[in-house]
Parts: sequence; C-alpha cells; structure tokens
Amino acid sequence: MIPNYQSLMRPVLECARNEPRKISDVVEEISDQLNLSEEERQDLLPSGKQTIIANRVHWARSYLKQAGLVRNIRRGWYELTDRGRSVLKDPSVDLNSKYLEQFDEFQDFKSRSRDEDPTEVVPEESDATASTPDERLQEAHRKLEAALAASLLDYMRQSSPMFFEKLIVDLLIAMGYGGTSDDAGRALGQSGDNGVDGVIDQDPLGVDQIYLQAKRYGPNNTVGSGDIRDFYGALSLKKATKGIFVTTSYFTASATRTATDLGSRIVLIDGPQLAKLMIKYNIGCRDKDVLHIKQIDETYFDETLE
Repeated sequence: MIPNYQSLMRPVLECARNEPRKISDVVEEISDQLNLSEEERQDLLPSGKQTIIANRVHWARSYLKQAGLVRNIRRGWYELTDRGRSVLKDPSVDLNSKYLEQFDEFQDFKSRSRDEDPTEVVPEESDATASTPDERLQEAHRKLEAALAASLLDYMRQSSPMFFEKLIVDLLIAMGYGGTSDDAGRALGQSGDNGVDGVIDQDPLGVDQIYLQAKRYGPNNTVGSGDIRDFYGALSLKKATKGIFVTTSYFTASATRTATDLGSRIVLIDGPQLAKLMIKYNIGCRDKDVLHIKQIDETYFDETLE
C-alpha cells in the first residue's frame, strides 16, 4: 500500500541525511524501502501523467521546503537545512503537516494559499488518509465526470429513437469514422433497415461501411445474446464485415461471449463506455471551465545550464 504524503515526510528527510539527493532517485529508494510491487510503482494518478508514489514524494518534499526543513539546490535536487537535520535527529517527532505549522514559513505558505483561494479548505493533516492537492483536484474532476456521465445517460434514455440513432452517428463521425464526407454517416430512422439503425461510410464512395445497432434501454433492461445474433444476421444479409452495437444499458455475459465467438465483426459499446466517449468527444456536452495547472519550471532557474 502506498502511504499518504505526510507519512513520506520523514523518509524524504532520511534519504538526504548525508548528502544532497535527486528527487527522482528518492522516489525509487523509498519505493524499495516500502517494498512496493511493480504494479504499485506504476500506479498512476487519474490524469495518467504521474505515478501516485512520485506525486506523494514530491508533495512531501514541497511541504518540507515550505517549512524550511529542506531547500532546492538545483533542478530536481534538494538538501537538508539545519532545521531539517535537527528534526531528523529527534525520533520522537511525529512529522506531518500539523507539526510543520509551528514554523512561521509554513504558516506564511498556508496564508498565501488561502489568500489566493479563500474557498480552499486545508485538510485535517492529522488524518492518515489525507491526499495531496493533485489527488484532491483529480478526485473532484472524477466525481464531476461521473455525474455528467449519469446525466448524459438519462438524457439519452429520454430521447426519441431517431434522435438517439443520430447521436450515435454524430459520435462515430467525431471519433474519426467516416472520413470527412458530409454524408459519411446517417441514421436510417423508423424501425431501422432489416435490423440496422445506422451506417457509416469509411470511404468517400461508400464502398466500405460500418453498420450500427442502437438500443435505448433503461439500466435494468440488458442486451442479451439473441440481440447480438439478430444483428449478426442483419450484417450477413448486407454482406457487411463490420458492425457496432451500442446500448445505454449493459450487455449480458452471454451477449459478450456471443460477440466474441462470432469474431471481431461486432464491437460492443455499453452505457458507461458510451457516456465516456461522449464526454471525450464533446457530444451532448461542452467545456464549462478550463483550468490550467502550472508547476515550477526548474530548468529556467538552473543557473548551471547557462
């Protein structure tokens, strides 16, 4: 289990006990000390851009720096201050953010943070589950997207069959299927065309096509293997080689097995996956706010590179 960033404060100090250390090396050293598995070492934040262990080690160092226990000496390197050495020599110190509050520099740091964002709530730092600011921000983003996905599914289930079929065509075109032709995708409408609800042309002349089946179901009305076989039959009648079956609900295990047994001709997209794709490609939703998360460019301040 990966400890929270407060539990990593003392190890971050310990690693620099004798000499300045490179933070990336410290991440690996602490990972070894904790006997983290390869999976835990590679476990990423929701953003997918940084590992959780690296993020927490960096934040531990950042908080120690704000309290004057370490200082950065060049890009990616830090060393202990006299205060940091003093704290390290006292094993009775329960080193966490609450302990750091005794230092004026850390109080100034917290005050600046609140001045810049009066709504920010500094977590109870004695809480063993306290997460880093990055983790709190990304967890909030995950919750917002989960709520948006649920709302999108509700809207789709309340829409007309014709609108839903057009929505699926719009999504696939946004994903890059159908090329750039204005008539690359179309919903057939009504009850479909022999079990097909839409079609995407993969080339300008429509020689290669993907056929669509769209089921606007409630969450408790699943798609079974019979539906998959019926769609497969419809594809065979049209001599089609590719099909996409989309639903706002779920596929049963037997439906998934049937699609697999029939080969790679039919791709299944269930409700949760459909909502995620709509969010990714801005179908039925739009950007409300864009937050730019900045970080220090240590290269700029590295005078040894000049």
